Amino acid sequence: MLPSLQESVEGDERELESSEEGGGPAEERRPERSSNSYYCLYGYRCCSSSEQATGSEDGSPSSTTPETPSAEDFSLSLVDTNLPAEAETELRSFIAKRLIKGALFEGMGNVASVELSIPEYRVGCYYCLLHQEKLLETATVESNISHPEYVVCFLGGSEKGLELFRLELDTYVQGLKTNLDSEKGNLETCFKQYLKSWFEDSVWPIQRVVQLFQEKLAFLLHAALSYSPVEVKHSDERTKKDIKRFQSAASLQGLIQEGTMTSLCIAMTEEQHKSVMIDCSGPQPQFHNAGSNKFCDDWTQAFLNGAEGGNPFLFRQILENFKLKAIQDTNNLKRFIRQAEMNHYALFKCYVFLKNCGSGDILLKIVKVEHAEMPEAKNVITVLEEFMRETAVA
Repeated sequence: MLPSLQESVEGDERELESSEEGGGPAEERRPERSSNSYYCLYGYRCCSSSEQATGSEDGSPSSTTPETPSAEDFSLSLVDTNLPAEAETELRSFIAKRLIKGALFEGMGNVASVELSIPEYRVGCYYCLLHQEKLLETATVESNISHPEYVVCFLGGSEKGLELFRLELDTYVQGLKTNLDSEKGNLETCFKQYLKSWFEDSVWPIQRVVQLFQEKLAFLLHAALSYSPVEVKHSDERTKKDIKRFQSAASLQGLIQEGTMTSLCIAMTEEQHKSVMIDCSGPQPQFHNAGSNKFCDDWTQAFLNGAEGGNPFLFRQILENFKLKAIQDTNNLKRFIRQAEMNHYALFKCYVFLKNCGSGDILLKIVKVEHAEMPEAKNVITVLEEFMRETAVA
């Protein structure tokens, strides 16, 4: 592997291990076991605006706004948890302080580090405010009824590790909300198993995909970078969802311009005419219409090396580094192309870079789409394509 890749992976592994162990002398640290995961669900009741407007007992208006309630303006009632009683009490105090500071927002979670007596180390905590839409519509009809709200907490790993999965957890909480709104029953009775499965469904998928595909993971990485559609056949639903989540996490969506991404998706679909097919009917998954390159092969080895430690948070950090390196290479190529518009030596630098970066096939497609309306840059890219074809034939 490239030295920069190896250093990046080893550095992230050390940093994640350090953050999971916590502070203090080494002999007092208790390393995290990634299988330890907890959840907690609170019912949250806040005074309505009409109640707060009545103010204090002497009739004077209250100075506390609905956005920053005081401890007397709300209540937290435990709905369900798998935390021991003492740890739950500590978590409740933490959430109450966050509510007082106005640090909870509906549908958009935060991650912080919480020190609990059980499991006796600092643990990452994702927390999010959740409205039940159907009951909310009913509540607005009668002003005396408090808005039905919940606070969802997921605990596991370190703050740094859990932060890597914040978007997945936001999506997971929205799935809870969607299911809740479609049910006539309430959250307390319908969704205990959903809450209990948060770690398995949101954090483990990347590791399961790595373990399933091993060296063939390079095909998935290549498909994600090249925006190639992927179809999975003869597989159980969990594996299909895992692959979809991996592809979503591995793509450069949100890191390059949206218009470029859309155009690239269209271009790749038209060029290949076929999706990458994964057949899971046999003992080992088989790929059809798939491609790879040295860049994806090198990063696959990084994932396989990370599998020895069994830390799901490290896999996500490696995936983020994979995307970051792809973006850095894309930006470097763009810079060389701008220089090559006026300098023939820079054109040679573009060619050398494409040969050595390991992902020249994909980078050329990305910049070709982005520079489609720029004649001078387009001419440079055409020359580079010819050079790359001649090299491949030779």
